[in-house]
Amino acid sequence: MVQEEGSSSIGSSPLQIFSLMSLSPGLSSPHPWLRELKSEERGLCLIQLLVACANHIAAGSFENANIVLENISYLASPGGDTMQRIAAYFSESLADRILKNWPGLHKALNSTKITSISEEILVQRLFFELCPFLRLTYVITNRAIVEAMEGEKVVHIIDLNCFEPAQWIDLLQALSVRPEGPPHLRITGIHKQKEVLELMAHRLNEEAEKLDIPFQFNPIVCQLENLDVDCLRVKTGEAVAISSVLQLHSLLAFDDDMLRKNSPLGSRGLNSVHPHRVVQMNPRTLGDFLEKESCNHLYSPSSESMSSSPLSIASPSKMGSFLDALRGLSPKLMVVTEQESNNNSHNLMDRVTGALNYYAALFDCLESTVPRASSERQKVEKMLFGKEIKNIIACEGHERKERHEKLEKWIPMLELAGFGRVPLSYHGMLQATRLLHSFGYDGYKLKEEKGCLVICWQDTPLFSISSWRFGRY
Repeated sequence: MVQEEGSSSIGSSPLQIFSLMSLSPGLSSPHPWLRELKSEERGLCLIQLLVACANHIAAGSFENANIVLENISYLASPGGDTMQRIAAYFSESLADRILKNWPGLHKALNSTKITSISEEILVQRLFFELCPFLRLTYVITNRAIVEAMEGEKVVHIIDLNCFEPAQWIDLLQALSVRPEGPPHLRITGIHKQKEVLELMAHRLNEEAEKLDIPFQFNPIVCQLENLDVDCLRVKTGEAVAISSVLQLHSLLAFDDDMLRKNSPLGSRGLNSVHPHRVVQMNPRTLGDFLEKESCNHLYSPSSESMSSSPLSIASPSKMGSFLDALRGLSPKLMVVTEQESNNNSHNLMDRVTGALNYYAALFDCLESTVPRASSERQKVEKMLFGKEIKNIIACEGHERKERHEKLEKWIPMLELAGFGRVPLSYHGMLQATRLLHSFGYDGYKLKEEKGCLVICWQDTPLFSISSWRFGRY
């Protein structure tokens, strides 16, 4: 466990109420005493400032938002404690949202930003190594596949986000020791980068040859929303398994875009909001703000907010047609991993408070296990978490891909699409628990919920894993 001095952990005890009444909406200049705050007081102050800034942006008061952002800059730091790091990326995202009101300025400031493919591969690998979430997902998914494919001679796995060789190398090793012998295995990998799939093909073919398993890798270079299911080339007699790791939520962007165009609300500007939806700030403790229930008490969701999630496939939709196409493959198993968070509201304030709670837990788990000065940690926070935060806060319409929904929403949606829930493997759960213990991942918890698995940091749910199959099995 690495818990550095001065950290503002989510799990810290509640603070005494810290008044920020002097930081009113009419504040005019940075206060020198901001720099003298203790860690916990600073964390509380940053949260209140971030919510206040989002309030101003939602109300179209960019001048006041700019003043609050200046105060945040005195406290936030991408190399500081948990709350300082979170505030750095949230304030950047809020500023980016303001700049989008001047498209020319926004495009000019971002025109030279380039992220190489090698950097994208690196940051995904670092996330895999620094946090146990993907490891746990792969263990659970692979065990479910092994059990579902018992006795099958030809197995076809469709990976909707094929970027990590470790998952399928472990599966190849598990299948190689089956009592009845390994099956003929085909993996169809989908990814937007050709280079990623070439690396996957090389690593998996190499491992299959070493284990003497009949193997074929079928790469499909495309975005998930553009996938033509006919390209999957599923053959008669194949037992199909589908793995979706943090992918399905991105398809909700297209359904939301369609709903906005057909709704009277669609003509509103980027930062428009009902006046009564602006959060009324009161002094609270740091623990209060990072506790999910307390975030909900900041405001009462309006009917617009409550109905804003486009998780309905009763009418034609991108998600509905995609799930129909997958169901048409008659999969014997589909394992879905998604962020266990609600960051898909039309309302900016809903997303800000929800994302604060969610990413505070993600940043905190790194704070507890990785030194602050680690360049690897900084890359994950900036290039992965920071990028997601900016997409949630600064983007709208089809550009907003990070549309996380909770398990309670995914279950009825998948059932409505014709999939039946399959309890996750008991042995897989045991294997995942052993993995946490063997790596010394203190603070992480596994919780069973409605036959699915939820991965938590302390008591905050972060990722859900659910298992499904086509109804006729």
